[in-house]
Amino acid sequence: MATAAVAILKTSFAKAVQTGVPVSFFKVDDPAKVPGTPPGEIGTRSHFEKLIKKPSDISSRSPLQDFHGIITPSDLHFERHHNGVPAIDPATYKLVIHGMVERPVVFTLADLKRFPGVSRIAFLECSGNFRSGKEELSPQDICGLTSQSEWTGVRLSTLFREVGVRPGASWFLAEGGDAALMTRSIPVTKGWDDAIIAYAQNGEALRPEQGYPVRLFLPGWEGNTNVKWLRRLELGDSPWQTREETSKYTEGIRDGKIRQFSFDMDARSIITFPAFPATVERGWIEIKGLAWSGRGKVRKVEISTNGGKTWAIAELQEPVLDKAHVRFRYLWHWNGTETVISSRVTDDTGYTQPTMQQLLAARGPEMGGYHLNPVTGWLLKPDGRVLHKPESWR
Repeated sequence: MATAAVAILKTSFAKAVQTGVPVSFFKVDDPAKVPGTPPGEIGTRSHFEKLIKKPSDISSRSPLQDFHGIITPSDLHFERHHNGVPAIDPATYKLVIHGMVERPVVFTLADLKRFPGVSRIAFLECSGNFRSGKEELSPQDICGLTSQSEWTGVRLSTLFREVGVRPGASWFLAEGGDAALMTRSIPVTKGWDDAIIAYAQNGEALRPEQGYPVRLFLPGWEGNTNVKWLRRLELGDSPWQTREETSKYTEGIRDGKIRQFSFDMDARSIITFPAFPATVERGWIEIKGLAWSGRGKVRKVEISTNGGKTWAIAELQEPVLDKAHVRFRYLWHWNGTETVISSRVTDDTGYTQPTMQQLLAARGPEMGGYHLNPVTGWLLKPDGRVLHKPESWR
């Protein structure tokens, strides 16, 4: 038997080499009859799993509908860049903190790692995380610019104490080391609160796309303030009014006013199953999805299976963490009648996710494309097809 197994393995190996397919990917009728792939240096995802991000010129969207649990695999975390991903040598990396401080300091990566470390699980979301207009949109297409990781680094408050922030300092400028020199003005109060200078993600060094070797992480705040490839922090007494907080990441609202420095990401939820492009059968269906809030914890998620006429409480899957994605579930019996299903979340501040009509009523027809968090509807057709229910907002 052993000889036969070895012969089969040699044949499989020869065919794999000829076709250029890794040996572990070569299909055999009975895997129990052939020795498996030996231990390796780096683990791989099964080739049967086809999880990919959807890239554009400036971003890549996470496949929310394909995930389980609340942690996003690091290689599938969404990306948003302003001029590509820089290559930064950690051996020569430096972080400068200066301005309204008692002791300007240049920190190396090793210096940062000598400070007491902290870790927390929290989501990150782009403030432009919304798409609509077509029925053929998946959760990935609609709001795939959010992901969640365990972030590890040093508290910014620790570094503030090290450099001695002066009493009059109320803002700091965070500058990235990318070709866009991405810069944002951040209130010093956020730095003292829960900001992290992160150098690790999900147990390993940051991925280059996520800011390697060091990024600023501001739990619950819009993605562009979480400056990647961080190289400089300057303390001052007013915002710097950079391009990314004047001509970008601001928006018109009612009566000719402008929304600026709208940092917090509002509570949001989305059903990830059933959702386009899934097809379902009548009978019992477990409605599943994600909910989150940049202002605190998710308090409850409600499900409507009749186009918003009535709502029922969904089950929240533990753990329910502060400023973090939470899984929700709701068991529902579908009789095959055409209907619209949707979810809405309420956070522990009492804020409830609005409909698109409520957003327009609050912000007016001048409403821009940032911080849109409307209830998302999914249309179930009698034949089992699931389509996005698009809504006009411009």
